Amino acid sequence: MSDIDTVLVDSLKALDPKRPIREAGVGAASGVDGNGPKRFSVQRKIAIVARLLRGEPLDLVARRTNVSIARLTEWRDRALAGAATALKERERDDRDDEIARLKSKVGEITMDNELLNAKIAALEGKRPLAHRRSRR
Repeated sequence: MSDIDTVLVDSLKALDPKRPIREAGVGAASGVDGNGPKRFSVQRKIAIVARLLRGEPLDLVARRTNVSIARLTEWRDRALAGAATALKERERDDRDDEIARLKSKVGEITMDNELLNAKIAALEGKRPLAHRRSRR
């Protein structure tokens, strides 16, 4: 597998880690002319797109795989967009967990504060507390 294949497969794994990615066969009948299945497996699309990314001419791949140039171009564009999205994500670190914990804590404190304000308002009966006299 070339570097391009590896990057493509890795980015697709990042998008759906539960789905196994295998190298598909190349040059089998695709079904565009009615000789085979009408749908392509993900593995088959990856193999075809990898050929395009390696530099094989678009018209040659289209003829050998029996897939239209428009469909190949769409698959290539989608694969590149998916790879770009997968590579843009930053890796999680300890700060992310701490930020999530602190946000949760702020939410709890805010809720407690709102409940206490409501309880004070109910106890006061919508009137302010009586002024106290000083002890002097």
